[in-house]
Amino acid sequence: MLHHFSEDPTIERFVPHVPATNPSHRPAVWAIDSEHAPLYWFPRDCPRVTVWPRSAGGRTHFQSWFLTSAVRLHAIETGWLAAMRDVVLYRYDLPADAFSPWADARGQWIAEEVVAPLRVEPVGDVLALHAEAEIELRIVPDLWPLVDAVVNGSATGDWDFSIVRKQFARPRRVS
Repeated sequence: MLHHFSEDPTIERFVPHVPATNPSHRPAVWAIDSEHAPLYWFPRDCPRVTVWPRSAGGRTHFQSWFLTSAVRLHAIETGWLAAMRDVVLYRYDLPADAFSPWADARGQWIAEEVVAPLRVEPVGDVLALHAEAEIELRIVPDLWPLVDAVVNGSATGDWDFSIVRKQFARPRRVS
């Protein structure tokens, strides 16, 4: 089973499109697997950083680097807390046989044909989802220090990360 998350509960079919953030990509429908679904437990335009260890062996370094005991770390800016509290988010379940793995990102899948959802359900309180999954959700005044730590540390760290909608983040502060 694959998923799509949206604030719109009325989508009857997903039509391939070229994403605005990747205009050279061929038209496709994107989906996420269950393991990576927490990447989308946010309001659509919410800028966020998510990071998690690739392996059990890398977990110690991950937890030390990010000063956490959590299995994953997600962060949003303080200005998005109200939206996180208020968002009504829906999970669409999609047929896996319509998709193939997207080589550019683990856990993401693409289809080049129209896909009809199997079902749609509200996900409930996204803050509670994070807590139940033991994902640390940091509310930070500025995402950029964490963006830098994630990217710069990935050369020696055994972790994967996703940085989404950074164009909506507060501007980087110049020292």
